[in-house]
Amino acid sequence: MFVITADQVDSRNTADLVSLTTARLNEEFGTGLALPVDRNAGDEIQALVIDADTAIAMILDLTRTGRWSVGLGVGGVEHPLGTTTREARGPAFIAARAAVESAKKSPHRFACRHENTSHTDDAADFEALMLLLLSVRERRTKQGWQVYDLLAQGRTQRDAAGQLGITPQAVSDRMSVAQVRIDLEAHTPLGRLLARLHSSNDSPKGRA
Repeated sequence: MFVITADQVDSRNTADLVSLTTARLNEEFGTGLALPVDRNAGDEIQALVIDADTAIAMILDLTRTGRWSVGLGVGGVEHPLGTTTREARGPAFIAARAAVESAKKSPHRFACRHENTSHTDDAADFEALMLLLLSVRERRTKQGWQVYDLLAQGRTQRDAAGQLGITPQAVSDRMSVAQVRIDLEAHTPLGRLLARLHSSNDSPKGRA
């Protein structure tokens, strides 16, 4: 499975975002979770994610605001799971802990770790590609995000133009500057890469 551990940035000087964020993530990604997203210690949240596509979407969601350091752990978890994510255990959680500590030192606040050290290079490759995408997204303006959000919902460029009250050419210009198409087209191959990284995990009995 995939474990996402996210630590709120500068939580001592900002309002606690954990409760609102866990509620929103559970609503948006509930079908892809093994258990509900949970508050961990203090200003951390943890998610136990079933599939790679949900993991990608949740990482992109959390890193978008710059308010979270996000660590992704890939590996096994102990079964039975229990009733809350906070109660769950296993190597994937340990990997996520190492990842979030590394993410705190990353300019784009993301890192990935695999429970098996023989897959360190594969996890690093996935991390590097995610950081490239996050670099693209970090430079996006509010206008670029407006177009991105509409197209991500399945709207056409013409629909987006009508919704925003601008011309189709202006939408095209915003897409080009914000590299919206590159972003949207990257999600599926990143999901495939992460799924392969997970499938390389050899889970002993009692784990998955």
